[in-house]
Amino acid sequence: MKNNIHIEATFKGKSCLSCVYMQEAVWDVLPKYGDWVIYSKVDILSARGKKRFLDLSCSLFGEAGVFKYHRLAPIPSLFIDGELYFDAIPSRDELEAAIEETLSLHKKHGERV
Repeated sequence: MKNNIHIEATFKGKSCLSCVYMQEAVWDVLPKYGDWVIYSKVDILSARGKKRFLDLSCSLFGEAGVFKYHRLAPIPSLFIDGELYFDAIPSRDELEAAIEETLSLHKKHGERV
């Protein structure tokens, strides 16, 4: 059973202000959800982050879309459980609604939430 949801935000360094603001938007709501939400920054400037960024991009566009046509996930973008939810900084209400929706889907499918 799944114990939590996973939020990932694409990030390309502190010089990307929209990336920083996306991360801050997530940090602002995390305390409300405690252990139910795990947050990861997908820093495309690190080797591990590049790999995850390509994985997320492939989930959106397929391998041909990424490697043949060079289609990539937006930066910044926010994924919840591997699904693109936002390609721009969400308001607090929008982000909380997305988290609540995902948590309720977990409950509906019988996962521990």
